Amino acid sequence: MRKNLLYLLPILFAVVTDSSSCSKSGTDTDISAEAVVVGYLNAGKPISIKIYEQKALDDTASYGPALSGLTPGITDGSKSINLTETATGTYTYADSTYLTPGKTYTLNFTYNGKPVTASTIMPTKPTGYTSSATTLQLPLATTQNNTIALIFKWKNPDSLYHVLVFKNDETSPYNVHLQNNSPVNFTFNVNKAEAYNVYYRSLNYLGVYRAILYRVNKEYIDLLNNTTTTTSKNLTNPPTNVVGGLGIFTAMQSDTIKLTFY
Repeated sequence: MRKNLLYLLPILFAVVTDSSSCSKSGTDTDISAEAVVVGYLNAGKPISIKIYEQKALDDTASYGPALSGLTPGITDGSKSINLTETATGTYTYADSTYLTPGKTYTLNFTYNGKPVTASTIMPTKPTGYTSSATTLQLPLATTQNNTIALIFKWKNPDSLYHVLVFKNDETSPYNVHLQNNSPVNFTFNVNKAEAYNVYYRSLNYLGVYRAILYRVNKEYIDLLNNTTTTTSKNLTNPPTNVVGGLGIFTAMQSDTIKLTFY
């Protein structure tokens, strides 16, 4: 096995927290030949890109060593910017007005004498995002597990990809179903839908939640799907939109509804 790659998808919980893979051919002599990009662009926010060295197969760390001293840049086709290394392997750009919907952004840098590039399109912000309720009493019994608790809707006339993330804001959230060792934070891959039903079986903790609807690109969904289907018996390199390297460089926008479960 030649490659072992693990990089986090920061907005995802429960459905996927990491991606681990390796190739079934080749040798371990060239494991650090490629850079691993972890870049998530959000319109109206500063840019932060992390770049790592590809890690060894037997390395149990989440990432390989951070790569310092690179000179990455990003262009939108009309304006090019240079990222500044603000921490080891972390390259940033502070102007939050640079990222706007509809534009294609291309990352480029050189590693080991070879060009590394990746492109993504900034999607528009989700619109028409609603929930059937924002306050909900969770039943103590599990007899309602297969009953719809919440219905989320949004406008999606162009059949764009979406991910629905539930993030609990409590310091010590209380599990009303102690027999269920369920995750506090979790994610639904809703694909190209414009509505999604959440059942009581997914809601086990009290407190304030943020239900965050992310509009994402296909490269993100491809990686998510690969991570949820990869097993120890099916080890393959995860999909990547990085040419000359590995990882993901993608853009997304979101809208949030605050929920209270009691």
